Amino acid sequence: MRQEVFVKFAGCDDIALRPPEPMPLEAARQWLDDEFLRLDAKISRPTGKVLLADKVLAIAEAAGHQGFADAAWAEAYARAAAGALRRPLIRVDVPNTSVAF
Repeated sequence: MRQEVFVKFAGCDDIALRPPEPMPLEAARQWLDDEFLRLDAKISRPTGKVLLADKVLAIAEAAGHQGFADAAWAEAYARAAAGALRRPLIRVDVPNTSVAF
């Protein structure tokens, strides 16, 4: 199945990522946990339990548009997002703090 992850930042074109395959679920969760801590990411609207979609959004926000310039990191992000959220199409909208499937 084809995977697509789109990341939107204010004032920029959407970043379209098409990873070759999603990470396995546990590897994706671990990658997101590690990057969340490494980037010192913050949840924009804390409501209690941190969901995987919250981490996907917070990591994109913390990395910023410039973080996606690293092609290997961007592919790993897309593979982890697709593997953790288990959806073929994911839209991460940083300015509007939303993740849609």
